[in-house]
Amino acid sequence: MPLRIEDYALIGDLHTGGLVGKDGSIDWLCLPRFDSASCFSALLGGHEHGHWKVAPQGGIRRVTRRYRGDTLVLETTFETEDGVVRLIDFMPQRQRNPDVVRIVEGVRGSVPMRMDLLVRFDYGALIPWVRRENELVTFIGGPDALVLHTPLGIKEEGHARVSNFRVDANARVPIVITWYPSHRPPPRAIDPEQALEDTERFWTGWSNHCTYEGPFRQQVIRSLLTLKALTYRPTGGIIAAPTTSLPERLGGVRNWDYRYCWIRDATFTLRALMLAGYREEARKWRDWLLRAVAGDPKQFQILYGPAGERRIPEHELPWLPGYENSRPVRIGNAAAGQFQLDVFGEVMGCLGQARRVGIDSEAAAWDLQRALLDYLETAWRRPDEGIWEVRGPKRHFTHSKVMAWFAFDRGITAIEHFGLEGPIERFRACRDEIHREVCEQGWDEEKQTFTYFYGGRSPDASLLMMPLIGFLPPTDPRVVGTIRCIERELGRGHFVLRYAAEDSEQVDGLPPGEGAFLPCSFWYAEALRLMGRVEDAHAVFESIVAIANDVGLLSEEYDVDRRRLIGNFPQAFTHVGLVNTALRAMPAARPGHYRT
Repeated sequence: MPLRIEDYALIGDLHTGGLVGKDGSIDWLCLPRFDSASCFSALLGGHEHGHWKVAPQGGIRRVTRRYRGDTLVLETTFETEDGVVRLIDFMPQRQRNPDVVRIVEGVRGSVPMRMDLLVRFDYGALIPWVRRENELVTFIGGPDALVLHTPLGIKEEGHARVSNFRVDANARVPIVITWYPSHRPPPRAIDPEQALEDTERFWTGWSNHCTYEGPFRQQVIRSLLTLKALTYRPTGGIIAAPTTSLPERLGGVRNWDYRYCWIRDATFTLRALMLAGYREEARKWRDWLLRAVAGDPKQFQILYGPAGERRIPEHELPWLPGYENSRPVRIGNAAAGQFQLDVFGEVMGCLGQARRVGIDSEAAAWDLQRALLDYLETAWRRPDEGIWEVRGPKRHFTHSKVMAWFAFDRGITAIEHFGLEGPIERFRACRDEIHREVCEQGWDEEKQTFTYFYGGRSPDASLLMMPLIGFLPPTDPRVVGTIRCIERELGRGHFVLRYAAEDSEQVDGLPPGEGAFLPCSFWYAEALRLMGRVEDAHAVFESIVAIANDVGLLSEEYDVDRRRLIGNFPQAFTHVGLVNTALRAMPAARPGHYRT
């Protein structure tokens, strides 16, 4: 059986990231970028699809993990019948080539160890050409190459390269792999100990800039570190997750590639970073956004590659059986071609908040906002695929219209409060018309709830955003009725589903069944807090925090019945929800505080 998703931890270098299991195996790693083909793909198949394991050979009595302080340096401690050994995993800040460093440290006794390295390029499909040159072992396949640097003796076992060795107390054994373009010579080895010191210093220095000092500081810092780790440093783009095809239902088909920059997710991330004091990251993302969406608003996409790439074709990898046989495994994402109305509101809110917190004004930012609003004056009337990226027919989704309202509301605020130029009366007319339409066509009088889409009978969890953005006051009877209906129909204890099962196949064109969507559960906590249900809000928030794994990481969804994390991991959208809810709703909220 594969490891559970929560048994993994993240390491990364702000260009890419890998997942390290509790068993000491790196089962997922894409090099040199987040969206590059993986060289270790055991996460979505078996060991034969590539892995790199370093672990004791004898019986393991106990395994504990932690990140070293407020860093992305992972420590896994194995207690065995022969003693105790610690495995230190990290990726140094990149100079030219990406490195993965593993240091085996003897703590007590004398522990027999084994390293098992099986490289498979191109998502587990390509068996590399392995060469030994002097003391170096290289793995070459197509454009990719890896070189192994270690003092250990290496031998061949089938297609793997292995080493059996012993670690005594206070001894330290480094093992390093470095990626390089296969047409170049192997790069020189780095100093692993110096790299460890530098990596610790970098992450600690970054963490120290956090301005939050509340009761959930530990969880907030870990979430912020995760968001930083999912940032593509060369451009400032923020990816949704470092993985693809981790299922939203075990054994199901809802398996998507999240190694790209969703405008929606990134805007929520930007708000979290600004709230926590990280303005430089916010400025870089703002600049990435302006570059990525430059051009005609009609060509505006909801997701891009880490450097702003627009073409992200989706296809399947039939040779990978998927995580716990969850097929198909997909790379790329066809949602890049969808029309999703809500992202216009997200972008308007995000750029407006950046302006308010004092991020240096950029004329191109308002030019972009004006162009989006001009386009939205007619585009808001169109059906779309909505926030949940349905693969069925386009519809008039209520949340999509609400976010179009929010876009005009933020544009009006920019003109009124910052003296920017724009046709404010036209924008007011659009805002008011959208509000009237939503209250008429998105409301079900019989059930006393707003609905997922016009003409529907059930709510969806995105409606929890209504009071958060100020579309209606949190105590408005329509908001109260909607939240009560969400609790009845979508609630799973303190967790919330995205939408009802009966809406699944009909609306999104896929078989029903998935876990509770964790970002929605955080919205639920915020909405409860705004309504004055303080104890309920705290209970929901603390229930979500409690399901984080042993090193504080969360995935996209939670299987309430199996009590397991599911979906891509770790998920930026979820960690953003944690930060925003902790900073904005725990322990107190101010009226109007959520208008962003």
